[in-house]
Amino acid sequence: MTANPHAASVPEPIPQLDLAAHYASIGAEIRNALDRVLSSQQFVLGQEGAALEEEIARLCQTEHGVGVASGTDALILALRACGVEAGDEVILPPFTFVATGSAVSALGAKPVFADIHPSTYNIDSSEVQRRITLRTRAIVIVHLYGLPADMDPIVAIARKRGLPVIEDNAQAIGAAYKGRRTGSLGDIACLSFYPTKNLGAYGDAGMLVTNSADLAARARTLRNHGQTSKYVSSEPGWNSRLDELQAAILRVKLRHLPDWQRARQAHAAAYTRNFSQLPGVMPPLVPDACEHVYHQYTIRVENRDALQKMLAEQKIGSAIYYPVPLHLQPLYASLGHKRGDFPHAEHAAEEVLSLPMYPELRSDQVARVAEAITQFVKSH
Repeated sequence: MTANPHAASVPEPIPQLDLAAHYASIGAEIRNALDRVLSSQQFVLGQEGAALEEEIARLCQTEHGVGVASGTDALILALRACGVEAGDEVILPPFTFVATGSAVSALGAKPVFADIHPSTYNIDSSEVQRRITLRTRAIVIVHLYGLPADMDPIVAIARKRGLPVIEDNAQAIGAAYKGRRTGSLGDIACLSFYPTKNLGAYGDAGMLVTNSADLAARARTLRNHGQTSKYVSSEPGWNSRLDELQAAILRVKLRHLPDWQRARQAHAAAYTRNFSQLPGVMPPLVPDACEHVYHQYTIRVENRDALQKMLAEQKIGSAIYYPVPLHLQPLYASLGHKRGDFPHAEHAAEEVLSLPMYPELRSDQVARVAEAITQFVKSH
């Protein structure tokens, strides 16, 4: 047999996310943790989950952690624990994953959208202020892509009105705002451990963190069929309990999270060095008060779709988070919004592109991605 003369010219694929590489580095630790749970035969509301709740609460600089079955459930239970009911209004950004809005809808409440700041993609406090009505019951803040929102003015507005602030911290575990960790900045925060997250389980999993003993107790009741004691339910609740296998996996991965976070930040710095002087490309902008954990490294370019097509041709993965803002989703057609109502969210949806970002990414891969984008921009 003879070697393929063209083999050397085929570029190595660079995925947008590489979970296989992630597992290869910790597989033995994961298997040991799973064996520990299987030997215990305790699968729900056991020692692993209780330990993870304490460890995640400590990371987020909060007093309480409440494990639940998913990040979406965390949102629903947080809203319910804060008193949101059918007919209430909840303010949230339109530029986020649909779960942020559908959790509001699941309770029969109305999502009220407030546009984002164009440079950070996070909700704009001035937009929040003007969307508050007598029916507003809560404000949901999303720390998008791993960058904390500007929380102080939002919390000040909420406190003046007596409104709870719920952090959607699904993408920003470990991030910091003015020296404080996301998750500790509002009244209660929601975490997702979906497999693609910076701290990801091997299935769905989530958690609530809070400094309020009352909110934590309410969430524990709600996640377990509304039971205040065994077989005694005081209100309708959910079956939303974080299982022991996922908790054990997450405890292993949590030990590595600081190193993974530093790796993400190093990759982001390398990308930004390449793009900071490149006309037509806007790298992530990080306010001085914030520490970004780069769940996504997201650039902004006007001819985004053409760039994504070129990257795919060079076997470089990328993703669009999110191509359709919530106010233009079919789900919310009944709210009567039209294109132009939230222009910053709409323009972002047309121009953002998330590049390969995971701890195991190599420096030569980062350089190849940056070079491909540089050549594309120069040729266009």
